[in-house]
Amino acid sequence: MTKITHLILVGGVLLSTALFAQKKKSVTLPKNPVPANVLPPSPVPARLDIPTETLVVLPQKVTAVEGVTEYILSNGLKVLLFPDPSKQTITVNITYLVGSRHENYGETGMAHLLEHLVFKGTPKHPNVPQELTAHGANPNGTTWLDRTNYFEIFQANEENLNWALDLESDRMVNSYIAKKDLESEMTVVRNEFEMGENYPTNILRQRVTSTAYMWHNYGNSTIGARADIENVNIERLQGFYHKYYQPDNAVLLIAGKFDEAKTLELVSKYFGVIPKPTRVIEKTYTVDPTQDGERQVTLRRVGDIQAVCAAYHTPSGFHPDYYSLMLATDILGDNPSGRLYKALIDSKKASQTYAYGFQCKEPGIIYFNAELLKTASLDSAKNIMLDVIENFAKNPPTAEEVERLKTKNLSQIDLLLNSSDNVGLYMSEYIAQGDWRLLFYGRDQLKKVTPEDVKRVAEKYLIASNRTLGLFIPTEKPVRAEIPEAPEVMAMLADFKGGEVKKQGEAFDPSPSNIDSRTTLGSMSGIKYAFLPKKTRGEMVNVEMTARFANLEALKGKRVISDLTKEMLNKGTTKHTRQQINDEFDKLKARVGFYSAPNDVTYQLETERKNLPAVLSLVGEILKEPTFPAEELEKLKNEKVAQWEQQKSEPQYQASNALSRYLNNFAKDDPRYTPTAEEEIEEIKKVTLDDVKKFYKDFYGMSNVTLAAVGDFDAEELKKQMNGLYGEWKSPITFTRFPKIYKDIPAINKSMETPDKANAMFMAGIPLNVNDKDPEYAALYLGNEILGGGFLNSRLATRIRQKEGISYGVGSYIYADEMEKKGYMGFYAIYAPENVALLESAFREEIAKVLKEGYTEKEIEEAKKGIIQNGQVMRAQDAQIMDKLSNYQLFGRTFKHDEEFENRIKALTNNDILAAMKKYVIPEKISIVKAGDYEGAAKKMAEKNKGKTGAITGASPKKE
Repeated sequence: MTKITHLILVGGVLLSTALFAQKKKSVTLPKNPVPANVLPPSPVPARLDIPTETLVVLPQKVTAVEGVTEYILSNGLKVLLFPDPSKQTITVNITYLVGSRHENYGETGMAHLLEHLVFKGTPKHPNVPQELTAHGANPNGTTWLDRTNYFEIFQANEENLNWALDLESDRMVNSYIAKKDLESEMTVVRNEFEMGENYPTNILRQRVTSTAYMWHNYGNSTIGARADIENVNIERLQGFYHKYYQPDNAVLLIAGKFDEAKTLELVSKYFGVIPKPTRVIEKTYTVDPTQDGERQVTLRRVGDIQAVCAAYHTPSGFHPDYYSLMLATDILGDNPSGRLYKALIDSKKASQTYAYGFQCKEPGIIYFNAELLKTASLDSAKNIMLDVIENFAKNPPTAEEVERLKTKNLSQIDLLLNSSDNVGLYMSEYIAQGDWRLLFYGRDQLKKVTPEDVKRVAEKYLIASNRTLGLFIPTEKPVRAEIPEAPEVMAMLADFKGGEVKKQGEAFDPSPSNIDSRTTLGSMSGIKYAFLPKKTRGEMVNVEMTARFANLEALKGKRVISDLTKEMLNKGTTKHTRQQINDEFDKLKARVGFYSAPNDVTYQLETERKNLPAVLSLVGEILKEPTFPAEELEKLKNEKVAQWEQQKSEPQYQASNALSRYLNNFAKDDPRYTPTAEEEIEEIKKVTLDDVKKFYKDFYGMSNVTLAAVGDFDAEELKKQMNGLYGEWKSPITFTRFPKIYKDIPAINKSMETPDKANAMFMAGIPLNVNDKDPEYAALYLGNEILGGGFLNSRLATRIRQKEGISYGVGSYIYADEMEKKGYMGFYAIYAPENVALLESAFREEIAKVLKEGYTEKEIEEAKKGIIQNGQVMRAQDAQIMDKLSNYQLFGRTFKHDEEFENRIKALTNNDILAAMKKYVIPEKISIVKAGDYEGAAKKMAEKNKGKTGAITGASPKKE
């Protein structure tokens, strides 16, 4: 439920992009675990039985802005409705106004731990993960500084909406929060804590944050202190739950395709019967004093790169100064236009820079970071960083800089507002700050920021005495930054109206038959196309094009050159510099990404209908007229080397890489070869500018191309433009698909040491002699879904995570080629290294049990339902349809394939599944690779058990 993330600032909006899955939280170990923010939790009330039939009192309308309408129930629950008939999904997101800021002494991590336990069920909904999987939902729960939220995205129908509202209303007041669940889930959360401990740059941020705050809970980690996680009292946790999980402390948001009147009735039915509590939630009142001198923290851990960072206190996320400060942050930290990038990356003093802000209800921080190779000078990078930041006001921002970043941020906000499901999730951040309308208010405030505003706030806040880097220097006349109090939100927003409501799209049926009937297939000048025009919210369109070239023999020894060539395409053309390209895409409100394999290059784009021709022209220029600037290649190589250096000691990379190298054993010059980090670094360093230019000349062109477009566009105009751009541009070498060959490989069981890493990684896999057309593949797919798929409801997750608490993340996945008989089933688990024996034993036992007994009829039916509904959810996303349409053309497929596959799934019996699993999933042929600090764990366990007799728990028994 919680994953490690990067935090990204977009127009004052703090977003998260998960490395493993969507989640937003800090993982900071606190310096001062003695906040005094809340009084002791209230007594635990009796369980509430919610009647199923009662007098319906509809919520009362409060206000509306840009298509979002606020209502309120008599019990205090706020309800936000954001209808979008163009979506075939519904997002239900409930935000509770409780996060790590509300935790008291000994309670750090309690809000996050409670988030986990709310998935353990209620008497009415005893198996929440099973229900989420059965309804094909995309769910999660997330915890942050000011709030906790739970959401489900599911296929739009009345049954699913009834179920989701029933579930969330019942979880609000009737969750078990049982001692037995706490005992197993505590170890899962501790495993998650340890996972965050693997990343030095993440820990450095935690240390700096906890040092920046002396008393306020924003300095504490959302995941909490290890001691608090391990020793939390169940009665205290229950009191915390019953105090904060109440209707008057929550905001329910429903976005997507639904009937508003019926939905309000359902909200009243499920939530209106919950009584308004009599307890009072005290306002938090702890405020950090004005910082009166520089602070510093030094972290010493195993790692492969160096890093330097600096944090500065800021006002609350909706203070007038905040929007100017965020533009200052972007001007300094944006890539590649940012001043830190130019000062550190262009000079080769660092390999990566970034910056972001904590936009919170109460005063937060902004954070700057630079990473560099071990061979670089850390002092030099630190001095350059501080000079650029703290002398920013002496070198005032230009009008061009301010306008560029405003355009970029406002473009991202516009793109966000075109997606009702994304708005439905990110609205939690503004609810947590005090009011959901701050999303729109902040956008309008951002438009007003001037270069003078940016200069003023830089002078006020980006000063040495407000910095946490760490060095204390006595100063005769200290200069301090006074952080203002948060304004009164309701007064500030009293007359706020917002902008115009976005244009609505059509109510699109995402069934395979309708997609096929609406899709036009054809070809022109070597380009196969699939066009699906449809009306979309905000007149958005998605386009994907893949150009394939050459063959296996021609590409030998050119794997890294191919990758670098693709990455250099958008670094400059005959008409535009790299920065100008980025600026143009921002002005055109376009998201454009380039991707590649050794023998192809793909671009995907999303933009508005009116901007599509200009975006396509610029993409065509990037593909056909790159200039490959020498300095950009050197920066790119340096960045990639740093990325690979960072992977060297990471358990997840080491295990995954070793397993892939064994199961996909190709010659070193084969483009399908899996390199070690050391080999990749060596190859990157060898690539020259001439290599890149020659590769482009020898291979690039449009001889085997698939094109897909979904959304609001003119098909004839698109064909005409694409033919004009690429009609005469052909690849010199004919494309031949790489052969994929099944190999029956003996199993291995390998252990790898990754010193000083708190978390370990388990990877396993078995090759399958199938393709996705084989009758048995559907049975294997369904069998895998029950074994390791779903949402915390698989056999592996139920046993290893839910029951025994051994692993934070555990599951399996399956793949089969479209043409050749080449498939794969893989398994993974993240765990503490001392639990390696327990984990492997449980893994083998669960597979053996499946192969002996098969599955229950209930498991099979629930998995079928989940797969079918998940397919509907996927087909409701234009980008997903586009991607499939593009790929399907290579294999002569349509969405009829999806329909047939789902019909095969529906027809399966337990005997079908068991026969396929027994035939292909042979335990003796499963290769396993484990990476972790096993020696360190053994030493800790030996120390812990010193003087005790018997075996060490979770490890091999000690021989006397």
